[in-house]
Amino acid sequence: MVAGCVVALLATAAGPAQALDNLPPKQPLIQDLQTENSPCATGDDPTYVSQPPRLSAALYDPEEDNQPTEANRVKGEFEAWWTDGAGVEQRRTHTTLMSLSGTPQYWTVPDDIPANTVVSWHVRADDGEATSAWSDEGDGSACSFVYDDVSPEKPTISSPEYPDDDSWTDGVGVYGHFTMDSPSDDVVAYRYEFPGGSPQKVFAEQPGAAVTIAYLPLDSGPDRLKVRAIDRSGRSSGDSYYEFLVTSGRAPVARWKLDDPAGSRSAAAEAGTAARAGTGVTFGGPAPSGTGTTTTVGLDGSGHGFLTTDAPATDIRKSFAVSGWARPAETGRNMTVASQDADGGPGFALGLRNRETGPAWSFAIGDATVSGGAPETGEWAHLLGLYDAETGRARLYVNGHEVGTEVAATPAEAAGAFQIGRARGTAGYRDRWHGDIGDVRVHDRVVVPGEVTELALRKPKSLGRWSLENATDGTSPEQSGGAPLRLGAGASIYEYSDSCIPELDPDCPDVPPALVGNGHLALDGETGYAAADGPVVDTAESFSLGVVVRLTDSSPDRPMTVLSQAGEHTDVLKVRYEPSTHNWQLVMPEKDEAGAPGKVVAQVQGPAGTQKLRLAVVYDDGTDTITLFLDSSAKATASLPHGLRSTGALQIGRAKVGDGWGEYFHGDVDEVQAYSGALRERDVPFLGTGVDPAASAR
Repeated sequence: MVAGCVVALLATAAGPAQALDNLPPKQPLIQDLQTENSPCATGDDPTYVSQPPRLSAALYDPEEDNQPTEANRVKGEFEAWWTDGAGVEQRRTHTTLMSLSGTPQYWTVPDDIPANTVVSWHVRADDGEATSAWSDEGDGSACSFVYDDVSPEKPTISSPEYPDDDSWTDGVGVYGHFTMDSPSDDVVAYRYEFPGGSPQKVFAEQPGAAVTIAYLPLDSGPDRLKVRAIDRSGRSSGDSYYEFLVTSGRAPVARWKLDDPAGSRSAAAEAGTAARAGTGVTFGGPAPSGTGTTTTVGLDGSGHGFLTTDAPATDIRKSFAVSGWARPAETGRNMTVASQDADGGPGFALGLRNRETGPAWSFAIGDATVSGGAPETGEWAHLLGLYDAETGRARLYVNGHEVGTEVAATPAEAAGAFQIGRARGTAGYRDRWHGDIGDVRVHDRVVVPGEVTELALRKPKSLGRWSLENATDGTSPEQSGGAPLRLGAGASIYEYSDSCIPELDPDCPDVPPALVGNGHLALDGETGYAAADGPVVDTAESFSLGVVVRLTDSSPDRPMTVLSQAGEHTDVLKVRYEPSTHNWQLVMPEKDEAGAPGKVVAQVQGPAGTQKLRLAVVYDDGTDTITLFLDSSAKATASLPHGLRSTGALQIGRAKVGDGWGEYFHGDVDEVQAYSGALRERDVPFLGTGVDPAASAR
């Protein structure tokens, strides 16, 4: 059989088998052709390449030529041509080997093709008996490319907001606009990168056009932009660098601490205009713990419960942020923390809105609203609403975390008076706040996520640190002179001594070092425990607990509890070790009732063995989450909308079992630390190191 030719024999009832004539291959289609992985370019817009390209074509022989025992095979005949500088046409050809029908055929164009010249090409298929039409015959078109052998010149970079002149320029939360331009007229894109970010690519509207990007600095200090130009062929220039200095974010344009003396009739402004207060406003109220706020104002929810500046605080058509601490006295109706008047309604409103699914915090601007979080009566929350004029998007942050989904927003043009505790309606003011408000701020820029976290930070307060270095009369002291831990039978303080060296003195006992420092609590696993005189952390509010532990047995035969604190009927919190899975577990009941089963709300698998481990539990009431940490490298987080209040004493090394005690811990315990408030994740690693984690919070 002739190569590439398929003969089919057909038998019929009327006579002997007959041979069908060979059909020529199909004409290659434009959509099946590529120039160096780019589609075939036809007409006056050739493909630009940075090297002599590889051409490809998928070629087909008719399926009718196929018979069961053989497959159709074809080869490709490529041809490229151009006109040289003397006006003479030049041609190059290439024929591929036979390949299966439908598979791509390739030809890498010779190196002698000229640069900056339009080169055209076409292809046809050959099955060894017949050839197809050329790909540019009939309704087809020739493909074309230009070989570009020159890289573009480096781009220039400029910015009106952040000049490259060694001057410190405003600042975090303020967009800079950086223009990139190359002297080369064939540049179509720029690849750029800021420190800490991933490389980005932006395209020019037309070859040679400059491109401007917006960049929002998130941190103060030296910053740098690296850019290279990309031309039509994919060639890139060398890197250009633009260095600039970013100052810290601007202070608020308006701020009311709302810490004025009781009986005041106006709120002094640290920035902006003082706010007069209605008669339904009471100064000198309680403040959120762990913050710089000392006192707040209480609003009674009536028509007299408001504060106003009688003037705008900021231009809401530009980027701005409004924030404050809020504690609602009720959550069953819409209420406003802060707003600014516009025609017939608020230009923006930050506060609480009721939805079908229940109350939620909200930030509304124009016709757009973003909402999220779960307000609770009597519970403080830090709110921040942000409008970014550069992106046209609005965001809402609750307790330092973004909630809801950012939305596109169009601010109102009119700018009226700033309001605390109410929002403008078509027939007067509405949505009046009932509860407490503190430290209201307005920024005329973007407040970046790191700043939001700091504004919402509630610095944890140490409730006790027991280093368990020594004991007197059965008690081990608290480091700051607070209440000690009482040691029960089977518990003792192990004190390490390095008075002799076993390697040098054969009579010197080989004893292990203390867990932390010079001593730790040793528990026998039968009756040993230590306990405070009462509850240490309020488990219904944000708290943090840390402990250092070491198992005595690498394979205990039962669960063992290292920390627990009971409610009225059962443990509302306990941290235990489950030896069957090597899991450290955080166990809590759903209700504080007699016989209520404990539920494992979070667990982290630990190593099997007797090495030193650091455990921590952090409950953040602001985000309704509780997290179990193991050595700061592993964690498990669970949702906890409502923590149960504990009335029982903190227990080290045992838990409630029925009407008595059990799950006694067999091992060593050290550095028990307790805080009111939730430690940030970055501060948790300091637990058990002798460093106060709360000291790093500011």
